[in-house]
Amino acid sequence: MNIIFWGTPDYSIESLKILIDSHHKISAVVTQPDKKRSRGSKLIASPIKKIALDHDIPVFTPNKIKNNTSFIETLKSFKSDVFVVIAYGKILSREILAIPRYGCWNAHASLLPRWRGAAPIHWALLKGDSFTGVGIIKMDEGLDTGDLLLEEKVRIKESDNLLTLSQKLSILSSNLIYKSLEIIEKEPIAVKSKLSPQKLKDLEIKYARMINKEDCKLDLNDSAEHIMRKVKGLFPRSFIIHNGKLLKILNVRLLSQTEKGREKEP
Repeated sequence: MNIIFWGTPDYSIESLKILIDSHHKISAVVTQPDKKRSRGSKLIASPIKKIALDHDIPVFTPNKIKNNTSFIETLKSFKSDVFVVIAYGKILSREILAIPRYGCWNAHASLLPRWRGAAPIHWALLKGDSFTGVGIIKMDEGLDTGDLLLEEKVRIKESDNLLTLSQKLSILSSNLIYKSLEIIEKEPIAVKSKLSPQKLKDLEIKYARMINKEDCKLDLNDSAEHIMRKVKGLFPRSFIIHNGKLLKILNVRLLSQTEKGREKEP
């Protein structure tokens, strides 16, 4: 199939790679504009842009996509079968969603409708969820409200943090988006009957807002469990201020009852 891939961070890499190595054709990549991602004034390309350029795939980095007539006409010129969207970073308008022949498909890193939004992996860890997963949805105008084609559940291990869980879900996203495209390619007319509305799951809707710097500051008066969740869910950004200096906290553990008892001994 003829595909335009939309993605920006490291999380998107596995999905782009699996499609590049497949029989499908990646006609173009859309990613966020180059940004200052570290100290200094040098602009740095997104991880997805670097991979696309390495494979001679045309790359588009529009500052805005809504009401961008020139960009929209360019998208139409590719006559795409599908748009694949993996952590691109902006909501696609109705006009853009209507362009590809078989729709726009997104791999979302949660068990929808729990944790719709920008930071689902963070919030699953912050709230102490036992499970998460990846769902492949046919995109609509809402925020991660589309019907599900495929979904796979993953247990969150006690040892998981944002990095390890993101890596697992990134690989799962790539496998599920590939499986989804195989289904769409073989049975494009029958796909609609395979979709499942999120409301049928009878789960509470939760929103995963973006994480800000203030979220990453640890309150040492908080419970030990909440502090541990923050360190894991925001890895490696959690910090405390000690003697006027910012200290990053990369790992913590809860003491056992025996260890707590030893601490109280004179």
